[in-house]
Amino acid sequence: MKRTVIWCGTFLWAAGLACGSAPPPPPVSPAPPVNAASPASAELPPPAPSVSSAAAKPAPHYPTLGSIERLDPALDALIAPDAKIEKLAEGFTWSEGPVWTTEGGGALLFSDVPKNVVLRWKEGEGVTDYLRPGGYTGKVPRGGNLGPNGLIFDGAGHLLVCQHGDRRVARLEADRSFATVTGSFDGKRLNSPNDVVVRSNGDLYFTDPPYGFEGDDGAVSGKRETSWAGVYRRTADGTVKLLTKELARPNGIAFSPDEKVLYVSNSDPERAIWMAYDVTADGGIANGRVFHDATPLVKAGKQGLPDGMKIDEHGNLFATGPGGVFIFTPKGKQLGLIVTGERTANVAFGGDGTVLYMTAHDKLCRVQLKTKVASRDK
Repeated sequence: MKRTVIWCGTFLWAAGLACGSAPPPPPVSPAPPVNAASPASAELPPPAPSVSSAAAKPAPHYPTLGSIERLDPALDALIAPDAKIEKLAEGFTWSEGPVWTTEGGGALLFSDVPKNVVLRWKEGEGVTDYLRPGGYTGKVPRGGNLGPNGLIFDGAGHLLVCQHGDRRVARLEADRSFATVTGSFDGKRLNSPNDVVVRSNGDLYFTDPPYGFEGDDGAVSGKRETSWAGVYRRTADGTVKLLTKELARPNGIAFSPDEKVLYVSNSDPERAIWMAYDVTADGGIANGRVFHDATPLVKAGKQGLPDGMKIDEHGNLFATGPGGVFIFTPKGKQLGLIVTGERTANVAFGGDGTVLYMTAHDKLCRVQLKTKVASRDK
């Protein structure tokens, strides 16, 4: 079954987590997610039932929030000057990892990491559970960021889930069970896979920071089996190769449309950067360089850190970071910033490929674009 997909995800509970302050405790009795849509004419009485009116539903109306900062006129070719950010739903603990599926007429899947659940949002239906549990399937209760994070579909249409709690990249099977795609490197368990992207040849590239450990980064508790946070490649035959361990908190990951460049974000407040690497003929990476440095913004108090990202058909990056969603050209020039007013973790193209969905802390948002998803990600 073919699904339109855009990979997802990365995780930072909040900028405060990486900046040295403790994450906010989850609410004692959290309210269920609130779907923000309401009929555009909800204040009017419904028309008398008829064959035609029964089939027609009013177009949903969503509240708007935030703003779009335009730093270069070229942004107008990507986002219309009058574009608005719509709030689709709220009430989550930390929303992450969005990915679009065409199943059932089209819907967005995304994670609520601390709640250990993959959720589904569909126009006209709102938010429902899709997978629970989604990231930790063990029987022993535990705390921490145990849930699912990045989501993506492989070439065969299987949903892949970066599972913090189970410390693996897993595949959802037809019977709704999980199969391990990769969970170790060189005989050592991974930390907590965070985000993943699929190359056209079937290879998986993923990041493995230590965000999923309970209470610390795993070093104090002794649960951590590697001394680094890595970026890895899993080949079609199951071999896992370490690409780099130079980043303290590798997070979001994405390919350029021609797959010649691999981008990786680093959610380290001391080095809040996006890296770019050339992809070599054998699938490795070389010539690593800083694509953009947002450390000064973090130091100035902007909320968020470099996190999830997606790339459009022209190679422009839509990358979450301090202050919102950055829009970069392939050469690294910033064209603008989508300001949600929240710590924004990740983005995904959806619908007909021209809608950008954003997971922003406790909210799910979207904005209409004039550009569209890269063909490699369809």
